[in-house]
Amino acid sequence: MNIFVINSGSSSIKYQLFQMPGESPLCNGIVERIGQERGEITHKVYRNGTEDETKTTAAFADHGAALEAVMQLLTDAQHGVLHDPGEIEAVGHRVVHGGERFSEATVVTEEVKQEIERLASLAPLHNPPNLLGIRVAEQIFPRAQQVVVFDTAFHQTMPERAFRYAIPNEFYRQQHIRVYGFHGTSHKYVAERATDYLGKADARLITLHLGNGCSMAAVRGGKSLETSMGFTPMNGLVMGTRCGDIDPSVLFYLINDRGYDPEQLNTLLNKQSGMLGLTGHSDMRDIARAMDDGNPEAALAYAMYTYRIRKYIGAYGAVLNGLDALVFTAGVGENDARTRAMACADLDFLGIRLDAAKNEARARHLREINVPDAPIKILVVPTNEELEIARQCFGLLKD
Repeated sequence: MNIFVINSGSSSIKYQLFQMPGESPLCNGIVERIGQERGEITHKVYRNGTEDETKTTAAFADHGAALEAVMQLLTDAQHGVLHDPGEIEAVGHRVVHGGERFSEATVVTEEVKQEIERLASLAPLHNPPNLLGIRVAEQIFPRAQQVVVFDTAFHQTMPERAFRYAIPNEFYRQQHIRVYGFHGTSHKYVAERATDYLGKADARLITLHLGNGCSMAAVRGGKSLETSMGFTPMNGLVMGTRCGDIDPSVLFYLINDRGYDPEQLNTLLNKQSGMLGLTGHSDMRDIARAMDDGNPEAALAYAMYTYRIRKYIGAYGAVLNGLDALVFTAGVGENDARTRAMACADLDFLGIRLDAAKNEARARHLREINVPDAPIKILVVPTNEELEIARQCFGLLKD
């Protein structure tokens, strides 16, 4: 079954094509700067263990034009992997917010699209472009089965004591205000890889998805029991541009004493805070360079970022009543040795002991970075959300 996986953003589309049940991609790529004067497609094809990369520059007026250009590459005589777009049997879509209704991969219907649209206010930066990607794909692949996989779905196994807020009951029963959690596709994928590696079906894991957006999850036996993001993706860890945990009274102060309105607060806390607000940079590579140059703000930001992680590790160890492994993933988690070292510092009492040399070594595969005799494994597991989406699509449609 040829499954084309789409991750649609506001001005970009990431994609991979899998021939399932084989899990090696036939190709993958990204379209960037959609709607701008100069867009670009980076398209990679994999054949016989080799990689062929093509870059195409053009103006893509909208997502439809971008996907049409991708289709031309997929069927190109030289760079293509298909003879006809009709060979794609299913299109898998990442959608960030699925509310309480969706706990597994779901075939797209008009009712499903309406629900994604209804939930847009809870993920305004993500659900609208995700839905746009579905509508465009329906036009370009009319014979393919459209399937959605929700970032919130993995966390639907959390117990009520974990996902409820201590506010009057009607806010949950009528307005569905609760912890939903995000990055679920990534947490699920790396948790399964770690569980297989450990050979322990009921493994107690803390998974750390550290990118521009950051979240952690407490996972036992493959099920999410707790996660750091909440009603929206703003809560929890310090992130690239999001504040993470903050006393709600700060918001009242900004409204009552400083004259902020809701839109200004949303912009402040979602787009101007986190590492950007602390340092002027949202990319950890820039902050690392500033720290190496002796910038005290960068040093403080790194300390705050990793201190918050350590607090959650302690809390989630209590949730799980023990721990078998920490699992680092995503752009920062996989590539930033300093973040991993600082996040694991001073946790010897839990049995978390990092091997400095292993931590500094660069690799693109699952690996241990703990000292040999440590009771708790520290793993780096490259995430692959697109493959996880393809797996869930195949599992849903194969029968």
